Amino acid sequence: MSARTAPPFRADHVGSLLRPAALKDARARHAKGEISVEALREIEDREIEKIVKKQEEIGLKLATDGEFRRSWWHFDFFRGLSGVTPVSTPTGIKFHGVETRHEAIRIDGKIDFKGHPQLEHFRFLKAHCKVTPKMTIPAPSSFHFRQGRVAISKEAYPGLDQFFDDLGATWRKAIRAFYDAGCRYLQLDDTAWSMLCDPKERAQSKARGDNPDTLPAIYAKLMNDALSAKPADMAITMHSCRGNFRSTWIAQGGYEFIAEHLLANTNLDGYFLEYDSERAGGFEPLRFFPKSNKQVVLGLVTSKSGRLESKEDIKRRIDEATKFVSLDQLCLSPQCGFASTEEGNVLAEDEQWAKLRMIVELADEVWGR
Repeated sequence: MSARTAPPFRADHVGSLLRPAALKDARARHAKGEISVEALREIEDREIEKIVKKQEEIGLKLATDGEFRRSWWHFDFFRGLSGVTPVSTPTGIKFHGVETRHEAIRIDGKIDFKGHPQLEHFRFLKAHCKVTPKMTIPAPSSFHFRQGRVAISKEAYPGLDQFFDDLGATWRKAIRAFYDAGCRYLQLDDTAWSMLCDPKERAQSKARGDNPDTLPAIYAKLMNDALSAKPADMAITMHSCRGNFRSTWIAQGGYEFIAEHLLANTNLDGYFLEYDSERAGGFEPLRFFPKSNKQVVLGLVTSKSGRLESKEDIKRRIDEATKFVSLDQLCLSPQCGFASTEEGNVLAEDEQWAKLRMIVELADEVWGR
């Protein structure tokens, strides 16, 4: 075994990081009109420079901007697309014991990518990185699943075939735009695939006017459409999430329902899979993973609490996964980001960095430097 020189890396992470107090304070003051957009950007720039340096110092071969310029992991990107209208909702997204802010989107027109503020966010990250700059954006499937048929204008899209065609084309344009900006490591973040593993979420999908039994095949085709023009020197991975908000979750259930479509039928370079709790099921669905140069990034370290896992326990679980996937096709990461929304999970920044540092150490011990 050896360390990887191309992404995903043996020690990797999903992307979002806890917002420091200075950034939270600046965002709150900006929301009240107390500081300008320019003043907020200066603080964002400074805090991003700090966390990029921190990621480099602990030994990671990649760095993200922590998603420090975003409020949500997905809505900030969606709102920058043509055909999308932000809306207020009577309720938020319901997690176990907590509810998000009452925000959502509606698809009122034809979807398209015509430039995006996050391109400039990536350029700033790249300019301040000594390691590989990693960009994270939502996956196209996440644009559909939770919104569902009920949120898509029937005037714009009488049928969903054209909707999914436009969705694939929109993400092809986005991928090309980030590539042209210098991005060679792009991660697509998704909740749709893992939500489909939960019977309760499939029932809610039906209530939104969709057929969840057909969605894995539809999402596999959609992903491959989005990736169809991917440059050869660009690595694109996907993180599959069961919900991550203030250390709570939405869905549960192993990957069996989606495993063959996701792992065997999509053209991604890597798959970040959550395996930090019993809610994720066992490693058996990994039997569908093909022998190739693709990687499975095992999310064995939780981002939902500050408790530091035992190294020996993590090594034992990596060994269990090798019954289904060779060690050379495995990497290690937290199961999700530390702050999928700006509120962040319930742990301290020091605990966050301790977990990432441990992942780097474990990767060196398991795969070598």
